[in-house]
Amino acid sequence: MDYDKTNIPEVYDRGRTYAPAVTEQWMNVIAGHVDPAGVHDILDLACGTGRFSQALAARFNAHVIGIDVSRKMLRQAMNKPGDSRVLYAGGAAEAVPLPTHSVDLVFISMAFHHFTDPHIAAEECRRVLRSHGRLCLRTATRENISNYAYVPFFPASRPLLEQRLPSLSFQREVFESASFKTAAVEVVTQEIAADYSEYADKLALKADSILASLNDTDFDAGMNAIRSAAAGLGDRAVTEPIDLLVFELA
Repeated sequence: MDYDKTNIPEVYDRGRTYAPAVTEQWMNVIAGHVDPAGVHDILDLACGTGRFSQALAARFNAHVIGIDVSRKMLRQAMNKPGDSRVLYAGGAAEAVPLPTHSVDLVFISMAFHHFTDPHIAAEECRRVLRSHGRLCLRTATRENISNYAYVPFFPASRPLLEQRLPSLSFQREVFESASFKTAAVEVVTQEIAADYSEYADKLALKADSILASLNDTDFDAGMNAIRSAAAGLGDRAVTEPIDLLVFELA
């Protein structure tokens, strides 16, 4: 999806925002797979609105360069209160505008399925990563479709997810074919809303590329279904599983 041809960037942060505890959860997870003392320069690849850029800089006391192909997404990132250690620039994953061996950590969040050529993107990650560095891929996978919270309410989303989301094994193979080796694979369960009423309000913004692709009839039916269910679910928190793959250079 070309985000610059949609209004998703303008609503993305409101529709996909996390509580501070969730961001902290992810920083703890990432820090558990890298040596923080060895991280000085980070590439936040396909950074979008910079949801994690500031947190990465703060947690690792590092310089972060956020790269994204969407001008609208970058505009949102640049308009946020900034940390002087964080910079943003336009660029595609298949042609990262950074020197060879210039970063200690590559972080990719929920973007692999948007890459035009994942194999070239993986080669670019290998090129810019220093020999001791690691790559953390936070990603959606075909295997977890049934566990994504909105799928039961929006059945028309399932075929779109099956079409667009790559398998976990494919994502792993792409990086391993670029001379990475897998250091860790895990599933992290995160809270995405305090309750289903809040979750419905977020979904209504159509900040998710899959939901934004649904026709009005399917989307409206899904919204009616989740709002009806929310009344009976009380203050039950909404969670979802996110796959994490960690790679190092072979």
